[in-house]
Amino acid sequence: MDASERPFLDLTGVTVSYGSTRVLEGIDLGIGKGEFVALLGASGCGKTTLLRTIAGFIVPDAGTVSVGGHDVTRLPPDRRGMALMFQSYALWPHMTVAQNIGYGLKLRRQSRADIARRVGEIAAMLGLQGLEARKPASLSGGQRQRVALGRSLAVDPEILLLDEPLSNLDARIRLSLRHEIRTLQQRMGITAVHVTHDREEAMVMADSIVILDKGRIAQRGTPEEVYNRPASAFVAAFMGAENVLTLSGSASGEGFAIAPGPFNAGCLVPDLLPTGGVEVRFRAEAGTLGPADAPPPEDGRTLRLAGHVVSTSYPGGIWRHAVRLGEGAADGATVLVDAPHPVAQGQAVSVLLPPDTFFVFPAAGDAPPPASDSRSGDRRRRLEVQQA
Repeated sequence: MDASERPFLDLTGVTVSYGSTRVLEGIDLGIGKGEFVALLGASGCGKTTLLRTIAGFIVPDAGTVSVGGHDVTRLPPDRRGMALMFQSYALWPHMTVAQNIGYGLKLRRQSRADIARRVGEIAAMLGLQGLEARKPASLSGGQRQRVALGRSLAVDPEILLLDEPLSNLDARIRLSLRHEIRTLQQRMGITAVHVTHDREEAMVMADSIVILDKGRIAQRGTPEEVYNRPASAFVAAFMGAENVLTLSGSASGEGFAIAPGPFNAGCLVPDLLPTGGVEVRFRAEAGTLGPADAPPPEDGRTLRLAGHVVSTSYPGGIWRHAVRLGEGAADGATVLVDAPHPVAQGQAVSVLLPPDTFFVFPAAGDAPPPASDSRSGDRRRRLEVQQA
């Protein structure tokens, strides 16, 4: 691989432990120059540890961190060309907005004139004009967030690291600032790594999403890839496919034939899976709710479920139904299904899941381990049937 093909930020075999607890396990991750990458995962998955390892606050037990082809694994944070924006903003309460923004420049011993010029540029860019003399206590949460971002941008970092910087803001401000940060990052061409546990935030801000699970990379891909082609049942659930069914079937020449069961009709899916138990996952909006006597689909690839409505709610825009599958079947399940109109409690219904709206994986005991190498994109779950 020549220099032009190497990732700008490159992690190879990064392993981190806290005492006897392994937090990161052999992380391989390449990020291109100017790319915005979101590290997504539940609490305790290792995403903040990975960010702090990139920043230089943690030295890995094994592996390397490189920037622009140079090994920075042992360099201190202030020599890596990076800026880290903390979740708490970490503003100096006794300093003004201008002093907070210019703090990093002062540490670099730049002249007062240069600091004032740069602070003015940043304040204008972030809509902070007229607030330069205020202190953080007199600012709103959104304004404090902009000051913290301005302090990070003032030093012209090659890499911007964001540690859940929007989590302390109310929903309305958070939605606005997502787009502001993304627009600034694109305009300035900065490489950004953003830690979040918010799936929607990662989807709307990032070029690429890295989903972490127990210190390993479960999948890396574009927002569209990880949403529509999850590599594992864990990724599917994390990306909103929380309805889960345990079914069975057999491999066939055309894919995998799901067998009829107490609450489902048989159907054929294109996945290449071994004969046996499978886990089927789908989102509430994926299913179509209809009467129990609706004619079965003729394509042979739509999954049809039967059950009855046990409750109905209105989260906004659609009606959400809890549907108990089967008629007292011991292996039945309750799933959530959205519909444009409410269906009465107790009514028998069918749930139709067209192809590509549900995901099929080997049963938990047979699932392959997650892939940790994410240099070349995600490991696809749905494979094309190979032609002879």
